Amino acid sequence: MAIYNFSAGPAVLPKEVLTKAQSEFLDYAGTGMSVMELSHRSKPFEEIIQQAESLLRELMHIPDNYKVLFLQGGASTQFSMLPLNLAPGKKAYYVVAGSWGKKAYTEAIKLSKTIAFEPILLASSEDSNFDHIPSFEASAIDSDAAYVHITTNNTIEGTAVYDLPDTNGVPLVADMSSNILAFDYQVSDFGLIYAGAQKNIGPAGVTLVVVREDLLNDSPVLSSMLDYRIQADNGSLYNTPPTYGIYMAKLVFEWVKSLGGVAGMEAKNREKSGLLYDFIEQSDFYSSPVKDVKDRSLCNIPFVSPSDELDALFNKEADAAGFKNIKGHRSVGGMRASLYNAFPLEGVEALIAFMADFEAKHK
Repeated sequence: MAIYNFSAGPAVLPKEVLTKAQSEFLDYAGTGMSVMELSHRSKPFEEIIQQAESLLRELMHIPDNYKVLFLQGGASTQFSMLPLNLAPGKKAYYVVAGSWGKKAYTEAIKLSKTIAFEPILLASSEDSNFDHIPSFEASAIDSDAAYVHITTNNTIEGTAVYDLPDTNGVPLVADMSSNILAFDYQVSDFGLIYAGAQKNIGPAGVTLVVVREDLLNDSPVLSSMLDYRIQADNGSLYNTPPTYGIYMAKLVFEWVKSLGGVAGMEAKNREKSGLLYDFIEQSDFYSSPVKDVKDRSLCNIPFVSPSDELDALFNKEADAAGFKNIKGHRSVGGMRASLYNAFPLEGVEALIAFMADFEAKHK
């Protein structure tokens, strides 16, 4: 029986990458050691992290005036690290279009009790259970603010931002955890991008930050570990980084490049998600909770059947049939198919066949 992993994260990795990592696991590049055993100060690892950065810069067309950081703590640590570095003494705006955007704003509110800055809720769709991306007027933004924060893809709710908003000249900051390398954004449109690795980049444990140099802090922050300037000046080697995760990310970057880069990934993702969305659209049994078609995510596709009881039965039978981790997030319910870069087209086709059969039995 084929197994298809629909997990929202940690998520499916390319089989080619796992096979390559397996072949090098005990002896990396003739060192006689696993990458797990290499010193982060050694020449072999220095080459790994430099190659990883070079490949990412090529894939995302990162301009020279941006720093690339490989950090720890997940995207959630960035909820605090971001205002600590960029916002002291300033306003910071938040667009809350999903659970993770709400967490980012909540952490900013908490931090503002001890650090002098003003987090402002610019727009929210929470009152409709985050079923769309909320809009706002650029004129509502103070041009002297530190940043406007968005989440480009809402993993739980299945919405995404593709047309970037006008921010009145204020730097746009994005949590890009669940669609980085899956949609071809232009880095120069952002002041800072951050992403947890465990969806489209590699295993959990690495956090990517791409930050424009002029936004790097001039004054030390609360902790050296949370200081973008210190991390940048030390080439992400201020302390021991997640070495194996960075190595795996490098292999994924090589894989993405071999398949046509980010533009190639986006085309494949449009094909995969299009098949599933088209099937849901023509069905009067399944439906999407996302209000506007333009807001639909390429990476995370939630859907529901006519009742909670049928949803529960679908999830039970799907799991038994090899469709793993397809149950929707507890806050939304139903089902969720996470179709990240490494998820195969044949898995989508198999899911649609299963959905059609389930519908025929229970309609």
